[in-house]
Amino acid sequence: MTGYGVIEPTTNRPGRLIECGVIRTSSREHMSCRLEHLYDGIRDLIERHRPTALAVESVFYGKNVKTTIALGQVRGVVLLAGAQAGLEVAEFPPATVKKSVVGEGGAMKEQVGFMVQQLLRLKEPPKPDDAADACAIALTYLLSSKVRA
Repeated sequence: MTGYGVIEPTTNRPGRLIECGVIRTSSREHMSCRLEHLYDGIRDLIERHRPTALAVESVFYGKNVKTTIALGQVRGVVLLAGAQAGLEVAEFPPATVKKSVVGEGGAMKEQVGFMVQQLLRLKEPPKPDDAADACAIALTYLLSSKVRA
C-alpha cells in the first residue's frame, strides 16, 4: 500500500486538499506486477491532476532488510513516474516531514494525522495513515522555503 496526497497551494493557508488515498497491491502478486500496478496508479494521478512537483519521503533504514528493499523499489517506481512526467522531485527525511507539520521530528502517526487535518482544515485526519503521511510530505514541500521563495 502506497499513500498519496494531492494538495494545491493557497494564499491563506498551507494548501487545499484535492485528493488523497492509497494505491493498494496484492501481496499474492509477484513484486514486478505489484510495481507495475503502482506505476500505473501514479501515472494516472499525474495525468488527472497535472502537478508541477512530486514530493517523496527519502530512504530510511529499517530493522527489516526485506522491508527496506521493498520500500526502495517502491520509491524507485514513484521517482521514475515523476521524472518521466517532467516533474520537479523533492525528497524529505521522515523527521523533517514530522517537524514541518507537527513541530517535532519524533512525532507519532496520530499527531501527524491530526496536524494534517488542522493544516488542511479537514473534518477528520486522512485515512489510512499512509494517506495522512503522504499529505504531510506534500505539505512539507509546500511549506519549504524553496516553494515560498
